[in-house]
Amino acid sequence: MSGRILVAGASLGGLRAAEQLRAAGWTGGITVVGDEPHPPYNRPPLSKEVLAGAVPFASLAFTPKASVVDVEWRLGTKAVAARLVERAVELDDGSVLPYDGLVVATGVRARRLRCPGPVAGRHTVRTVDDARGLRDALTRHGVRVVVVGAGFIGCEVAATAVGLGAAEVTVVDPLPLPMAGPLGELLAGALLRRHEERGVRFVLGSGVAGFEGEDRVTGVVLSDGSVLPADVVVESVGSVANTEWLDGNGLDLSDGVLTDQHLRVGGRADVVAVGDVARFPNARYDGVPRRVEHWSLPTDSAKHAAKVLTGGCDHLAPFAPLPTFWSDQHGLRLQSFGAPALGLGDVRVLDGGPEGDLVAGYHRDGQLVGVVALGGPAAARGAARYRAELLRQPGLTPQGAFE
Repeated sequence: MSGRILVAGASLGGLRAAEQLRAAGWTGGITVVGDEPHPPYNRPPLSKEVLAGAVPFASLAFTPKASVVDVEWRLGTKAVAARLVERAVELDDGSVLPYDGLVVATGVRARRLRCPGPVAGRHTVRTVDDARGLRDALTRHGVRVVVVGAGFIGCEVAATAVGLGAAEVTVVDPLPLPMAGPLGELLAGALLRRHEERGVRFVLGSGVAGFEGEDRVTGVVLSDGSVLPADVVVESVGSVANTEWLDGNGLDLSDGVLTDQHLRVGGRADVVAVGDVARFPNARYDGVPRRVEHWSLPTDSAKHAAKVLTGGCDHLAPFAPLPTFWSDQHGLRLQSFGAPALGLGDVRVLDGGPEGDLVAGYHRDGQLVGVVALGGPAAARGAARYRAELLRQPGLTPQGAFE
């Protein structure tokens, strides 16, 4: 196989794409372009072990497989425009790279609040540089921290800030419970109690109207007009898919880049998408395209996409991953297998109970579609016992039954 494949995005998805292309038999050139100056690194520890100082920043870099030693890496260079018909991508340094195959792996960036007030003192946690700046801020004596957003990152940062000895840690969210969207009321309520027992304060059912301060933030103005004193603000309000560079090609970019059941973009055989940026139908569940921001997806999607790009998909079953995520907070672990968000209407306790280790099952139409554990190692092992059952569940493709 000759020619050149361009991988746009140099995080985990881009690295795995290059490795899987070689594993699929691609012997031609591979160029990986990424806007960060750093080689691919592990992001999940940024809001936990790295932020706490338990793991050094230098340990985050992935070790590439020997098969990609000849890959060309163009780091600190951003893709700014694509011309899919011409098979070319323009970079922010003005160069234009032709390709025979394109992997869209540009991922997501942190969403920012559009509220009046100073910018200094407001942080996100998406990149290694973000984490460095936030760690410096959190380790100041007597710091008061306000985390906006009670999702995965927000709850992890709150737990880490308490562990670092912050004077006050407050989490603000418009929803009535933390992580209610992915977990549902049962698990979210149990998580809330565990955070509060360890000193995190929650202001739920409230939004943010603005920020007080002259040169830097001194307070967070809530939607009811009240003010929370703050030396450090962490904005954890979701993500934005990096798709602007694909504008003008007639693609559906309304939430990431829409793909078919084989991760092909816009009906093209020469363009695939992997990782957080891809919105795909998971044949394990239904035909509804969704983005999945879990650590396992870049590897799973890269393996499938590489086979499609190098050999077509006539011999391949539709992409049907079993999503997996975990989150460490206050020494506890949330461990999930499957798609619990699809079964929020029927949540059942499988093991334990809300006051201790808990394993919950999520059902859709009576069928188990997800399992989540909260607690220590025993709870995580409890969730893992259901993984085989989840893998055995039949799914549906647009053509009918999927085995």
